[in-house]
Amino acid sequence: MTIDKNALGFHIPRRFDRVLDISECHLQPAPSDAIRNFFREHARQHDLTFYDQREHVGFLRTLLIRTTTTGECMVLLALGHEDVEARERVLAALVQQFPELTSVLWVINPKKNDTIFDLDVHVFHGRDHIVEELPDGPGGRPLRFRIGPKTFFQTNPEQTIAMYKLVRELAGLTGKENVYDLYCGAGSITLYVAGAAKHVAGVELVPESIADAKVNAELNGITNVSFTAGDMKKIFDPAFVAKHGKPDVVITDPPRAGMDEPVVRHLLELDPPVIVYVSCNPATQARDLALMNEKYRVDFVQPIDMFPHTYHVENVVRLIRR
Repeated sequence: MTIDKNALGFHIPRRFDRVLDISECHLQPAPSDAIRNFFREHARQHDLTFYDQREHVGFLRTLLIRTTTTGECMVLLALGHEDVEARERVLAALVQQFPELTSVLWVINPKKNDTIFDLDVHVFHGRDHIVEELPDGPGGRPLRFRIGPKTFFQTNPEQTIAMYKLVRELAGLTGKENVYDLYCGAGSITLYVAGAAKHVAGVELVPESIADAKVNAELNGITNVSFTAGDMKKIFDPAFVAKHGKPDVVITDPPRAGMDEPVVRHLLELDPPVIVYVSCNPATQARDLALMNEKYRVDFVQPIDMFPHTYHVENVVRLIRR
């Protein structure tokens, strides 16, 4: 008896090289399950190899499916190596079965990690982006966001709205404040709080996300924001502060690794009266808070269940200068 070790689903906890095969996920909206099952069946019918994370061989590497509340859907297929015939066949079959897809993209990733920020992403069908919409933006208007394949955006729109409202409330904005939004991604928090601030300066490492953020500001007619792409460890020099003004409030939403220690030091030098720290990893958040403890006290803590039926939580903390 042969055992099929190929799997298409989610990583097993604490195992970078193991995937649990999933045919149905109750947390994902349609057509996510159907798309995933299509790829699995197509791969079996055409003997396509699945990527081996230890040996770094195989054709089908990762599958990203993004859906929006507006009904749009992006599919990004990452391949371990090029095979034009196999690639064209699977993507053509995908579009034939799911003609409603907004964006079908592909990328060749020969590296030993799954990141695609430094790779060229190609359009097979539709647009190179999808558009999400969140209610209750500046003036009560809904906000629209362009989301590209390299753009970070929260995956749970209902809880995202709740979290952004909380961040805006904790910032205590009156319309007179200069705000810095660190790790701003496509500018979602930046634009969400802009209606209550004098000016919001968003900073992000990924240039493609900053490009999307600028488009999003224009798309929503918001002019009291600015966006800068750069390394958070180096960008907060006197010239930056002179250009954007000394911050009254800093909002920071770093990746799971948290803020690097040099970023924390820069934050302490900026000396804002209020810091709102959003984190998807309370452990690294606690580490960073300890580094700021001498100068800031924790005033408010609110976990948010962004990832139902998992142990992951988003955590929002307000820090007040001592």
